[in-house]
Amino acid sequence: MTRTRTQRDGDRDRDELTATQAALAAEHAAVYGYGVVGGRIGAGRRTEAQGAYDAHRARRDALRRTVRDLGGAPQAAAAAYELPFPVPDAPAAARLAAELEDRVAAVYADLVRATGGAHRKEAAAALREAAVRAVRWRGSGVAFPGLVERAAAPTPSGAAGPDASEL
Repeated sequence: MTRTRTQRDGDRDRDELTATQAALAAEHAAVYGYGVVGGRIGAGRRTEAQGAYDAHRARRDALRRTVRDLGGAPQAAAAAYELPFPVPDAPAAARLAAELEDRVAAVYADLVRATGGAHRKEAAAALREAAVRAVRWRGSGVAFPGLVERAAAPTPSGAAGPDASEL
């Protein structure tokens, strides 16, 4: 059976909405995570943490609007998120910030693939910004930002990649 152009467009629209919702979920998690980072990071990096927190809040708000524009209902943030490791001090807070950025970058890499036009341009900019912040927090970069987790560890389902519900 041959699919019509309308069916393909509908599938692409659903893929874009799904990827946008995933990016929104990742931004919700990043905003929460930066609340933890801000509470533990040293005074010398507090401004950097505040800037990242503000950037993620702005992206989150823009993604809410995009989800509505795509005909969806923006998913709400969870009340809390599980951290990937304990964050008792400033070095752990910096590691958490780098992890948050890596996970956000991975979701934006998916959004770049699922979108086109202005949405793709915005997703690529968000991917780039997250990759730059990750380098600043970690002190080193990766060859393919946004693809780190996919190569690092499989998820419980066996597919590699981050789960926004688990920081």
